[in-house]
Amino acid sequence: MKRLFLAAALATAALPSAALAGPYAPQDLSGVRHPDWAKDAVIYQINTRQFTPEGTFKAAEARLPRLKAMGVDILWVMPIQPIGVKNRKGTLGSPYSVRDYRAVNPQLGSLADFQSFVRAAHGQGMKVIIDWVANHSAWDNPLVTQHPDWYDRDWKGDFRPTPWWDWSDIIDFDYSKEGLRQYMAESMLYWVRTADIDGFRADVAAYVPLDFWEKVRAEADKIKPVFMLGEAQMRDLHTKAFDATYGWAWYNALADIAQGKADTGALYGYFSENESAWPAGSMRMVYAENHDQNAWHGTGAEVFGPALTQVHVLSFAGEGIPLIYNGEEAGNPKRLKFFEKDPIAWREHPNRALFTKLAALKSRNRAMWNAPWGGRMVLVPNDHAQQVFSFVRKTGNARVFGLFNFSKMPQTVKFTQRLADGTYQDFDTGQSIRVDAATSFAMAPWSYRLLTVE
Repeated sequence: MKRLFLAAALATAALPSAALAGPYAPQDLSGVRHPDWAKDAVIYQINTRQFTPEGTFKAAEARLPRLKAMGVDILWVMPIQPIGVKNRKGTLGSPYSVRDYRAVNPQLGSLADFQSFVRAAHGQGMKVIIDWVANHSAWDNPLVTQHPDWYDRDWKGDFRPTPWWDWSDIIDFDYSKEGLRQYMAESMLYWVRTADIDGFRADVAAYVPLDFWEKVRAEADKIKPVFMLGEAQMRDLHTKAFDATYGWAWYNALADIAQGKADTGALYGYFSENESAWPAGSMRMVYAENHDQNAWHGTGAEVFGPALTQVHVLSFAGEGIPLIYNGEEAGNPKRLKFFEKDPIAWREHPNRALFTKLAALKSRNRAMWNAPWGGRMVLVPNDHAQQVFSFVRKTGNARVFGLFNFSKMPQTVKFTQRLADGTYQDFDTGQSIRVDAATSFAMAPWSYRLLTVE
């Protein structure tokens, strides 16, 4: 509880709002015009190399009906371009070492194959965003010889990767060069026009000047409403450029709680800062896994252990736009190799049914929609607040009341304030439940209760 208001000191003046019409949200305090189809969106990340045994767009296209049935709305496809050979890591290299920004990696298929994938996704009612690596390129990208002045140099005058990281397979661009900015912006718009994609996930977005992203976003929106996801935890990216950025602190707080390094105060701190210091229209992407977490930090089961199901449920029920990394619905038990072929071993698993049910609830229940459409989280104090995290979200008549026992001990909780009183339906059982001054909940270790009004 002591960290409940820790981030209040970070609060700043609200950014200007504007009344927005057409295909966009009616109000967005971040200044970004979110496409209307993002209001209840669930993101699904496709690591094309590992998604199917074939590792191709054609094979992935055949899997799209299953993703649609699970309730997926936005498909984030990892980099689709050819991978550099010089200084390559492993056998196949990193998808984030881009050799040609306007071509397709032949190992994944052809341009026609990718265009077919996008058309098929659109036919299923899903949107497609592609990973964009603007900060750096492969050593053997033709730009290295055509425009060597577009690259950053070290104190000796040599090309260099981002300092301090083990990124020896790439070299950094220099965004003080206007020619680079124009080329990179035109390359991004090329994919919007040529493949009809719906936006981008920007790799290491904070390493590229903000004004570049803002200008590209403005130009892309002239073609069609796009969705921009930035790999960063930086609120200024939301001013004009990005719909969503990463909730790294959300992930870290839950990892610390699950591993016994913190209590629920870690979540109070995250959500307090999220409300106080970030623009109200900001979407924060929350997740148990993505390609980085899975490969380098561990699977969801490794990181969260018995709290994993709670993490999944909270990612949908709380504020934030949820991400599913490919294979999570199959309970993928392994860290997928990053530089080699290592396909997911698909199997039926309870996670699929859970994600499907959560996505359907998120779509129906307006209180669970993404910012700025959904309801803000309101802390519901209880008498075991260090172990049980409880909140309510409300917009109009829609409500969601969530309780999460983040401890290895059973807890029986009562509420010290009447913020969530009402009659709800239990998410898991369908039972009607009345919450009032006399209500208490007996909760098993590492369990949740999700109560809704639609």
